Amino acid sequence: MDVINPRGGWIEVITGGMFSGKSEELIRRVRRAEIARQRVQIFKPSIDDRFDTKRIVSRDNRGIDAIAVSSSQELLANVVIGVKVIGIDEVQFFDDRIVDVCMELADAGVRVIAAGLDQDYLRRPFGPVPALLAVAEYASKMHAVCVRCGGPAHYSQRVAGGNSQIEVGDISYEARCRQCFEPYRALSEAKAEQAKLQAEPAKAQAEPIKIVEQVQTAEPS
Repeated sequence: MDVINPRGGWIEVITGGMFSGKSEELIRRVRRAEIARQRVQIFKPSIDDRFDTKRIVSRDNRGIDAIAVSSSQELLANVVIGVKVIGIDEVQFFDDRIVDVCMELADAGVRVIAAGLDQDYLRRPFGPVPALLAVAEYASKMHAVCVRCGGPAHYSQRVAGGNSQIEVGDISYEARCRQCFEPYRALSEAKAEQAKLQAEPAKAQAEPIKIVEQVQTAEPS
């Protein structure tokens, strides 16, 4: 979507699961703005260092220079005078104030294009993205291809790693559809739960034996 609003700024959100082409679409829109000779700035969270610390790189190897920042306040502090288009990648990693920053920029006449995950690996709303979707004029929901059945995939299936909500790294995830999605638990937690379940029957069996021993001890006296 390449929209034109002659009255000033607005917010576009590109969202969906991993491997759905969000960064690719962000780069495409920003490139078209550059071709139109509009002043552009692109930002990314400093936590995302998978491909390049100073560039946004899509999985089809398209890339564009970006400014890495650690917070929404730092992003706002780096906005230059006269910018017309601002792109923000991996917006789910920003703090909640990024919504206010995007609103402030749009109110000032800037076209804001934000791309990011709308759900985490447990299908919970991810960071500020749901709130950003609520205030955006335009929203694009992207889909990947399910690695199991080949259908439209909207979920980021974690297949390795821990249980923290933020875990950067493509090798820990797969694109899955609703039917193929499986709730993930870290191996250590799963083993602990299994050990607990195995211990409960043994404990239940041991308790009656203990009672019998007490009774037998009491009978002679």
